[in-house]
Formats: sequence, C-alpha cells, structure tokens
Amino acid sequence: MLLRYRQDLKGARARLAAVERHVVSTTWGAVEYAQRSSGDPVLVVHGIFHNCAGGLLSARDLCPDRHVIAPSRFGYLGSSMPTNATPQAQADALAALLDALDIDQIDVIGESAGATSALQLALRHPERVKHLAVLVGNLPGSPTAVVQPSLAKLFNRQLPLWVLWTFAPSMMVRLVAGLPKGFAMSSEDARFVTEFIDSLFPVSPEGVDFDAFVSNADVNDYNLEAISVPTLIVHTKDDQLASHEASKRAAERIPGARFVSLESGGHLMLGQTKIIRDELAHFFAETRDRRAEPVAS
Repeated sequence: MLLRYRQDLKGARARLAAVERHVVSTTWGAVEYAQRSSGDPVLVVHGIFHNCAGGLLSARDLCPDRHVIAPSRFGYLGSSMPTNATPQAQADALAALLDALDIDQIDVIGESAGATSALQLALRHPERVKHLAVLVGNLPGSPTAVVQPSLAKLFNRQLPLWVLWTFAPSMMVRLVAGLPKGFAMSSEDARFVTEFIDSLFPVSPEGVDFDAFVSNADVNDYNLEAISVPTLIVHTKDDQLASHEASKRAAERIPGARFVSLESGGHLMLGQTKIIRDELAHFFAETRDRRAEPVAS
C-alpha cells in the first residue's frame, strides 16, 4: 500500500508540475496563481482542498473564451499562510495580485469555500470587481458555514483522503461531489469527477484548516446588503454539501442579485455546464452601471 501511495502522489505532483504557476510578493506573503487562455480576464477563487490548478480545471468548461486567473488561496500550494489570517486579508491579497498583474477591474467567480473571500473582495474592493458570480457557494446559514470539529484535522489530510479515494471511491465521490443517493452520472460526468478528485492531491493542510476552522464560518457575519457589485448566485437543488436555500436567501439580501436555481448536479453541478456557461457569459456581458465605495465588513 505504501508503494502505491508514493506512486500516486508522484503522479499528482507530476500533474501539478505540468501547470505553469507564478508567484507575486505581497504584504501578506507569496500569492501563487496560474492562468490560461486569452480574452477578458476573470478571477476564479477555488474551493476547499483545491488550488490554482483546481481553479483552472473548474473554469475550463465554464469560461472557455476567457483569460482565467486562478490564485491559490492562503495556505494552498505556493501561497503563504499569514499569521492570524482572515478572509478579509485574503481579499486584500487578491486585490494585491490584481495590482501586480496591472488589472484595474475584473469579473470574479467564487466557488464553494472560495465564495467567502470573493464576497470580501466585493465588499472591501468593489471598485475592482466588475461582476461577482458565486457558484454553489459557502454562504450564511449553509451547513458548510460552521467551524468543523477539531477531529476533522485527522481526516482532512492527505493519507486518509488517499485511502478513501483508493479503497472506497464511491464514498469519496459522494463526499466531494455532494451527490444524492441514486444520482446517475454520465460517462462524461464520471471522467470529470475523477479528474476533479485527482486534482485535490497533493493536499495543502494549512489551507484546508484555514477554511475548516476560520474562513467558512466567518461568512455568517457578512453584511450582504452592502454588496454593491452586480451579483449572480447559482446553486443546485440537490447539493448535499452547501445549501441551495442559503444561496437563495443570500441572493435575496444582496441588492439586485440574480439567483439561478438548477434542478440537479450536486456540488459539482454535473450535467449543467452549458447552462452555467451561458448564464456566466450573459451576466459578464452586462454593462456595470455603478461604481461603489468600499464598506466596512
């Protein structure tokens, strides 16, 4: 088993090495990012367990004609974990990344646990955000928006997750993809889920702990009514991880926000790629008619 573990991790590192990654220095330490394609830029903020490479993967079919910029959040891969890190500091670090890339304004996608810092970017730096899209996000009142029990540290590590993926793959799929029992995946869905779960390795424990014990629960205190940037929230009704109802309530609180409810697809929104791609393209094409000032958050 140990030999297989080492071989699988070697393969994971090789896949990661194939992704061209860059690092910029900021007040909050190193901020790593990857990018691909050309066109108008879009910032993709990844979820728990993921990283800049995972951000590229998540956006690959959703924003095929965009210049995707995918940072690794605090503690993931090559990004630093500042002392006493907060989602507010993470948002400031994202703004610093935009400064380093000489980007004045950008469309932003916050996915799952990445919604927390994406919301903070919109609250603290609204002048930098053209549009904010939140996909199956960690939002106030969601089951994900809690401080996990301390025992989670024993499970949220590379070896236990590898054991689960290797010897109980169906359980790992349900855990990561947030699918209801009996969900029928197409062969295309199955390939994507496998690629998605493989991309979670190697695991970055500092980043995972930041999400599990700090960032996720922080979202409950956000003044969503103060968000002034155009906002789109998308969620599937059968997501078994984050809450569809919490997303709906968040959209009702954010002035002018649009909520798109999808019937199925779980946390990875399987089978909904074309709908989401079209929704994002239409939303990002809308002209922003307001400029806003930062608010206390």
